[in-house]
Amino acid sequence: MASTATTPDEYLNTLPTDRKEALTKLRNIILQNLPKGFDERMSYGMVGYVVPHETFPAGYHCDPKLPLPFLNMASQKNFIALYHMGLYADKNLYDWFVAEYPKHSKTKLDMGKSCIRFKKMDAIPYELIAELVQKMSVSDWVTLYQRMLQR
Repeated sequence: MASTATTPDEYLNTLPTDRKEALTKLRNIILQNLPKGFDERMSYGMVGYVVPHETFPAGYHCDPKLPLPFLNMASQKNFIALYHMGLYADKNLYDWFVAEYPKHSKTKLDMGKSCIRFKKMDAIPYELIAELVQKMSVSDWVTLYQRMLQR
């Protein structure tokens, strides 16, 4: 469900109260823990955290006019989604997250390649998300991304 909002605040203000509260808390956790150098902005109709062109001029290979995406969060029809490209690209990070999740949540992990789905707003493991977003710097992500493109 891509939004037409132009800012993260505008996006959050369009949500129902329960979603707004959960996504606002998730946003604050991300902003408090995300390494310096990522920019917050609307990206693909979601709140996104990207590597700006000033840092990585090549941009996203699918559309070089866009900055390199790293992390997005969104209110979808039946869940809140957190998309973390590092989980998709780094098997060690993925394995760490899958092993840690049960220690932080009583709900079963519902996850795709980079998408973590939270169906219960009160079961989001915010402490684990804080740890996750700290684990990859801008330079780590750019290096990994470039390595993936060379394959």
